[in-house]
Amino acid sequence: MVSTNTSQIKKELLLEGLHCANCARKIEEGVGKIGGVSSVAVNFATTRMSITADADRSAEVLTEAAKKVRSIEPHIRVSVIEPASAAAHRHKDHHDHAASHAEEHADGHSHAGHQHDAGAAQLWKRGARLAVGTALAALAALVPMSGYAEIGLFILAYLLVGGDVVWQAVRNISRGQVFDEYFLMTIATIGAFAIQEYPEAVAVMLFYQVGEMFQSLAVNRSRKSIQSLMDIRPDYANLETEEGVVRVSPEQVSIGDRIVVKPGERVPLDGKVISGTSMMDTSALTGESVPREAQPDSEVLSGFVNLNGVLTMEVSKDYSESTVSKILELVQNATSKKAPTETFINKFARVYTPIVVIVAALLAVVPPFVISGAEFADWLYRALVFLVISCPCALVVSIPLGFFGGIGSASRAGVLVKGGNYLEALGDVTTIVFDKTGTLTEGVFQVTGLYPADNAQQNPEELLKYAAYAEYHSNHPIAESIRSAYGQELNQDRVGSYEEISGYGIRALLDGTEVLAGNKKLMEQHGISYAEPVQHGTVVHIAIGGSYAGHIVISDKVKQDAARAIKELKALNITKTVMLTGDARSVARSVGEELGIDEIHAELLPAGKVEQLERLVENKPAKEKVMFVGDGINDTPVLARADVGAAMGGLGSDAAIEAADIVIMTDEPSKIATAIRIAKRTRVIIWQNIIFALVVKGLFLILGAFGMAEMWEAVFSDVGVTVLAVLNSMRILKYKG
Repeated sequence: MVSTNTSQIKKELLLEGLHCANCARKIEEGVGKIGGVSSVAVNFATTRMSITADADRSAEVLTEAAKKVRSIEPHIRVSVIEPASAAAHRHKDHHDHAASHAEEHADGHSHAGHQHDAGAAQLWKRGARLAVGTALAALAALVPMSGYAEIGLFILAYLLVGGDVVWQAVRNISRGQVFDEYFLMTIATIGAFAIQEYPEAVAVMLFYQVGEMFQSLAVNRSRKSIQSLMDIRPDYANLETEEGVVRVSPEQVSIGDRIVVKPGERVPLDGKVISGTSMMDTSALTGESVPREAQPDSEVLSGFVNLNGVLTMEVSKDYSESTVSKILELVQNATSKKAPTETFINKFARVYTPIVVIVAALLAVVPPFVISGAEFADWLYRALVFLVISCPCALVVSIPLGFFGGIGSASRAGVLVKGGNYLEALGDVTTIVFDKTGTLTEGVFQVTGLYPADNAQQNPEELLKYAAYAEYHSNHPIAESIRSAYGQELNQDRVGSYEEISGYGIRALLDGTEVLAGNKKLMEQHGISYAEPVQHGTVVHIAIGGSYAGHIVISDKVKQDAARAIKELKALNITKTVMLTGDARSVARSVGEELGIDEIHAELLPAGKVEQLERLVENKPAKEKVMFVGDGINDTPVLARADVGAAMGGLGSDAAIEAADIVIMTDEPSKIATAIRIAKRTRVIIWQNIIFALVVKGLFLILGAFGMAEMWEAVFSDVGVTVLAVLNSMRILKYKG
């Protein structure tokens, strides 16, 4: 249970047995109309429904939602997915049950197992029913008989093979839901009975049901592949207690607790290594196959797998805030943000099917009246074929699976995409704007030069001391590098008032004397003359008691893969790369020229970055997208303003990650090219499905209208095309970018 604000609450429901994407759309629309529901999203790929509703009506809303689901699809079993944290709280005194409990409630694992067993049982029942129905139909067709005996045997076979389809069509019609695949198949096969095509009526329903079984198998296989990409949740943590090491649920561990991670175990929570060394498999989070070494003081993320040594860790984040928890939440909620293509296809399906039904009705009725010698039975058969062909299942099923597969593939490569809309937008990106520090550079600063002013009283060591005290309260990497270079203990009592001036620097009192530490704009703001730097790097000017004391030069290292990232992006037809930074022009120019960046803007305040981005957005063609890549808190406004915002997730700030549409888990700029390649590949596969389905259906609609296609071909153009489209969508899961 997650509160979205003081009056709204979010709940997740599992829809066991959801195999119809069109039904998922109808469920989403139906539940969305319930009073008190502010938003609803049905994730067809994971069979989950997220509902955000008024907190005071949550129980009523859940009851109504379950009723609505059963009214649309009676066979679907609805259950509330209980968060593991709530369950862990109830069982906090039962450590011996914690592991099994965590497994039971972890992201619906037990529900998934139950669903798999129930699905297999249903599959066997349906298979047995179809086998008996087929045998009766074969008996009626092969054994000489006539009259009521023959018709009765075919009707019995038909009811065994397709009775559930007919019953569902009747139920849907009674609720005003007419134009769906149940209606189309029922009308088509009953029509075949009406024109005495008994064997064909049974055979077509059998073909349809077998096709549906293959479709369900293909969808389930796709779901399992997607779920395996997200199977990174740890089931337990080995907590150090006074009584010894106890296995508990990760939700029961608090910040500051110590946990033990043994070889072969998944790291359950983010933290720092206290003792032990080991190699860590980080591929589940970063997509990198090369193991990473963990040793004392190393930061380790939840989801890593410990390969050999025993590690003792101090936990730095609660499970709800841990890396693995955020990844699961991002990926599982990703399909709530539908891509424009998916939204268009859903709208298209709602309009397309009724139009085809009307055309089929006209096809059955009009020609016998206007064409000489035309027989009603012949044109009715053509109309029935036309109806079967019209079902848009291939599009409605394969497109959401394609986008979810693309999101899963990106996740496996270490790139989290927060929605299908952002994945699709990635394919339209032509301009990429980068922050510098922490994005293109390591963000690990070192003092490389101390330059006291000619007339200053301070020597280099004293200049560094004043700077270190001025930066005492700052968490900025530059401040940390200055304090590290000073290397001596700082006495907090010596620092009086402190003010951090965004985009300028710091003003502090040291033993009652004003110290200014910042860029040249800070010096100009206070009317202090300063010396130009003698070497490239980030420059911190120091003024003591209103007089210029000198400057410190700090250098940052360009990331190892930054140049390769720019080269790969240009190979992907990115027409413009831009760098926006608050750093000095000389530093920005040096980094930009080294990497081959097209456009460089330096010495910018946060508002200046937004202005530059807005200029780029306003001047681009309508269909093209501008992407911003950053990592710091001051990048949050720019990330939110860009068409696509990407944050460096490994070292980046939580605020930047929250504001971003895409999170790069490895902090590697080259992953942006990987994400774009996956987005483009996903688009290609989705459009292959759209074109394939429309061309095949269009061809068979024409053939059916002219009497050149029979029911067999019609059913293939429905379920056959759907199965092929789903299998094609699965190819994106194996694409590594």
